[in-house]
Amino acid sequence: MTNATIDTVTINKADIASGGMKSYKQDDDSIILITRDDDEFQAFDGKCPHAGADLGTGLRCGNRVVCPWHHATFDSRDGTLLEPVAIAGLTQYEVTDNGDSLTVNTSAKIDKKIANDKLIDTHTLIVGGGAAGFMTAHQLRNTGYGGKITLISADDKAPYNRPLLSKAFLAGNMPEEKLLLGGADWASKHDINLRLNQTVSEVSPNERTIIIKDKNGCSDRQTADFLVVATGAEPKIPPFKGAELDGVYTLRSMDDAKLIKAASHDQRVVIIGTGFIGMEVASALAQAGTTASITVIGQEHRVMGNIVSETVSNALIKLHEENGIQFVFDARVNEITEVKRVVNPSENEEENQTFSQVGGVTLASGEQVDADIVILGTGVAPRIELFEEVNAPDGVQVDEHLQLRDGVYALGDIAKASGQMGRMRIEHWRVALQHGLVTAAAILNDDSVSSLAARIPFFWTMQYGKSLRYSGHAATPDNNILFGSPDTLDYIEYYFDDGEDTRASAASTLGRDKELVAFSELLRRGHAPTRAQLQAGFNIIDQAQALSP
Repeated sequence: MTNATIDTVTINKADIASGGMKSYKQDDDSIILITRDDDEFQAFDGKCPHAGADLGTGLRCGNRVVCPWHHATFDSRDGTLLEPVAIAGLTQYEVTDNGDSLTVNTSAKIDKKIANDKLIDTHTLIVGGGAAGFMTAHQLRNTGYGGKITLISADDKAPYNRPLLSKAFLAGNMPEEKLLLGGADWASKHDINLRLNQTVSEVSPNERTIIIKDKNGCSDRQTADFLVVATGAEPKIPPFKGAELDGVYTLRSMDDAKLIKAASHDQRVVIIGTGFIGMEVASALAQAGTTASITVIGQEHRVMGNIVSETVSNALIKLHEENGIQFVFDARVNEITEVKRVVNPSENEEENQTFSQVGGVTLASGEQVDADIVILGTGVAPRIELFEEVNAPDGVQVDEHLQLRDGVYALGDIAKASGQMGRMRIEHWRVALQHGLVTAAAILNDDSVSSLAARIPFFWTMQYGKSLRYSGHAATPDNNILFGSPDTLDYIEYYFDDGEDTRASAASTLGRDKELVAFSELLRRGHAPTRAQLQAGFNIIDQAQALSP
């Protein structure tokens, strides 16, 4: 490979097998990805548009190019986005065939603009500015929707990447402006009427009508051709005494993250909860290095106990302890205690003004854990009150296209959706983005886009720069097979619902990304490995590629 000019790269055809792909890193840190099918070659920007991973280190399964980091997936023939967490497809370059070689001209990009000429006389109302609502609006515009789009958000900010609050923002690794989805001018660029600081007080699904209230209490009634409700979830506040005190925080929004960031300086921080949010907050604050101490309280004896096995949990505990985190396990919180602080002390004690704030956490055992602030990582509940007449107790039941009834969709954290792995409600960012992708296709009646019946859940958690990734869904992590060493952060673990001959329903990994991609592709196609196959040395990567059309 040689550089002919600053914009062109010459590549030997024989370097790439038919049905394969290869990436080429350039001196300017750019990457070119080449895919080959017989004598057809395509060239793309080889960095995943989500986080910049080298797509050539991922896996190609049939016409699917899967990012090794977060499983964004692209069509190998034209770069079309097939799966989030990326929100756009790949930039494609012109290729010149020279016989035994190819010349890629990175200054000659193939124009993929789509005319917004579909459903021009319609109106789509989207309630909720999170991942699902954003992706619905974004994908509608990117795939030809020409009607009016109104997105209503109770937030005072344009849609942003909430998972990065605990993964990067709290750690000081990413500024606020970098979290905006689609950039600062996303709404105007895509001709989307973004209405911030507004809440929806009523939804009438049969009429596809909503009542909107602004912060001044003024009401506005709107009716649309398509109604999309993605109101998300809100933190669960445990019923113990003191949860309402100043100095007790939850993390759901940018404002929450800013408050925690400011309040935690030189303070004794206690985190209640050992799920992935609690562990990410502990990691982020430890990396920021601004607290006096960090203690995590858990009801069980392990972390992320509903996701990974005890062996993996122990490795994560070790990682956190090496970074200064203290744990109190098998503990039930009785009370968050308060202390009185004096405001502007006076010589006349009777004139002193006091206020109450966190002083510590009292456990059922009687133990007292000192604290200046407490962060609750105790789960979330779906905001389903707008669907009181139709919702199930644990989510709004919708079909594989997220449709509740004709022209009405419920998605994201509130949706108990029918999919390949059954009907379930899943509170993951990538799943919410999938919902937006599927809903946009349903509105446009585009059956070339897969429904949830052909998609599987995926999420990742980032702790101390290490990314634990999880694909699928398992009822318990305790029916498992483990390969590798969690202590050295190099493992893959498969989870089974029951029995010796059942197929794995989920897997997690640190450091074995290609294997997890291969598992995900096999799971998606209904060919996940059995326990016996894995124990017999099943080559999961070869099998995923062999079974892909």
